[in-house]
Amino acid sequence: MPTPLYQVDAFARRPFAGNPAAVCPLSAWLPDETMQQIAAENNLAETAFFIPLVGEEADFHLRWFTPTFEIDLCGHATLATAHVLWTERSFSKPEIVFKSQSGLLRVRREADGRLVLDFPSRPPQLLTIAEHPAVLVQALGPGAATPLAVLASRDLVVEFAHADEVLALRPDFAALVDLGYIGLIATAPGSNGVDFVSRFFAPEVGVPEDPVTGSAHSTLIPYWAEKLGKTELFARQESARGGELWCRLRGDRVDIGGYAVTYLRGEIAVD
Repeated sequence: MPTPLYQVDAFARRPFAGNPAAVCPLSAWLPDETMQQIAAENNLAETAFFIPLVGEEADFHLRWFTPTFEIDLCGHATLATAHVLWTERSFSKPEIVFKSQSGLLRVRREADGRLVLDFPSRPPQLLTIAEHPAVLVQALGPGAATPLAVLASRDLVVEFAHADEVLALRPDFAALVDLGYIGLIATAPGSNGVDFVSRFFAPEVGVPEDPVTGSAHSTLIPYWAEKLGKTELFARQESARGGELWCRLRGDRVDIGGYAVTYLRGEIAVD
């Protein structure tokens, strides 16, 4: 039978902005190989698949696939899935609970339509110069500024002094694959009401530059909250499409808020 497919622009208030994700509601899991093939065919940063749960503390089981493999945490595709459930699938509760590889994830809907992800906090640890990946300078690309700090969590984090230095990066994607991390987060202080900016590169998983990366903010929020001495922050991801994120640190959890819009409704035919 045809499988529903939605494409949603997450962390955006209008189409053609934010980060597009595909969302496939299922009644039961397809074979992993089939889901991976669907994600590769969609060729978006992530495709989310979910099934309903009965008699558990979670409402749905949620999984995410990049074009090349299944990933453990994805913010924008979780936001997109919640948006689909509320706007396209008649889900009526004010909060959705997802079971995932990263534990229970909650999404709530605020009065103005903003969706808020409740995600684990993943603070980065400062690396010594001896611990820096050997290909880091090459990976950052020609003319890149010298980072103020290099840190690591799931992803490698490089902090720069100014947002312009983040915007100017032209990474060497082949070298990025050799860093030994899922992705590279480049970040710097913001201005004009923006607390910090970032870009995210993950060519190893088939995403040279991700437009807006919720999971990266599980690492960025605790880092900038401590650095700036505040628990509520507003962030921008400075990709070509761009995205806005309302952030809050809550101990070992973070809130990541944003909007979403449906771009496409359809069906895919899978044997």
